[in-house]
Amino acid sequence: MKPPKADHEKNRSGRAWLARAGISLWFGLLALPFTGWKGSLRISASVLAGILLFQYGLPRFTALSGKLSLWTHRADQLAPARLRRLLKLAGAAILLLLPLTLNNYQIDILTMAGLYAVLALGLNIVVGFAGLLDLGYAGFYAVGAYTCAILTARYAVPFWLALPAGGALAAAFGMALGVITLRLRGDYLAIVTLGFIQILHLILNNWDSVTNGPRGIMRIPHPALGSYRLAQPIDYYYLIAAIFFITWFVVRKLNATRIGRAWVAIREDELAAGAMGLNTTLLKVFAFVLGAFWAGIGGGFFAGKFGFISPESFTFFESVLILSMVVLGGLGSIPGVILGALALIILPELLRGLSDYRMLIFGLAMILMMILRPEGLIGSTRRKIETSSAK
Repeated sequence: MKPPKADHEKNRSGRAWLARAGISLWFGLLALPFTGWKGSLRISASVLAGILLFQYGLPRFTALSGKLSLWTHRADQLAPARLRRLLKLAGAAILLLLPLTLNNYQIDILTMAGLYAVLALGLNIVVGFAGLLDLGYAGFYAVGAYTCAILTARYAVPFWLALPAGGALAAAFGMALGVITLRLRGDYLAIVTLGFIQILHLILNNWDSVTNGPRGIMRIPHPALGSYRLAQPIDYYYLIAAIFFITWFVVRKLNATRIGRAWVAIREDELAAGAMGLNTTLLKVFAFVLGAFWAGIGGGFFAGKFGFISPESFTFFESVLILSMVVLGGLGSIPGVILGALALIILPELLRGLSDYRMLIFGLAMILMMILRPEGLIGSTRRKIETSSAK
């Protein structure tokens, strides 16, 4: 005689399989008028396979990816410092020699990936390190671009002076926004920063005497090194590579200091961080300033490379795109943010041949990524340490 518990489990399993079959058949019936019987059966089978994959396959893949992430972190900690240094030098050499083997189209894609990696590293300071949700980051990007464009096109200021000037003015805007939003957190902070980008977009469209309105600013001179003017795609590749390495070095070193640890403390619990004596006000404003500075630098590069800017280049969608790179790569993870920027710029180009299904594949990949790795492609190193020590 079977125990009552075994009968209950068997009945429960039978009902679960009946529900799965019913859901898959329902989707097949919905598609029947459009695809016919064969197409309807294929859709039903696909839905059933997806349900089974979600229920049985994803938990195993998630556990495996977590173990791989932990093993990678431990290997990085145990590897000799000389080996890590050699690997970094090898990676830098590959980046410097890579454009010699590519055409102009491929170099342009890598250049844009480098630009967005710089922007994502700057936003990672605000969102990933300090935990401040900024939806108006493209506003600082626009300030840097317009500052550089106006100085070079109207006042003949050299690009190499206009570029840091754009970063400095964007940092000033970041300080102003940081001071205004001192008492705001979470969704309220996000709403204010969203209002910032919308207001700035209106100003760029309507202040004709300065921004030239929706027509934008044209004939922005290209950067020059002495008598040589940067005009080829490979020139801008090496320029953004230099900016990227400087950004990566500064952000990485800053993350390892007391300021970086203080930002993480604010992100985890601002009240506790303040009780421990941290000046949370100054630290949050500094995060806004530093993140806005790198956005301004990226905007200046954008203006110098393309020779034309308009308000449509700095919309709310740009903020969402850069934020997606940070979230996809892993909040607070410098390598993860770089990988997220490369993925969101390069993958759509690789899928250009599948123009009808490109966005569908891309969206499905993002959904699966958030299910499999909600902490991002490469989670924060500090979180890995906390997880490994807890285990």
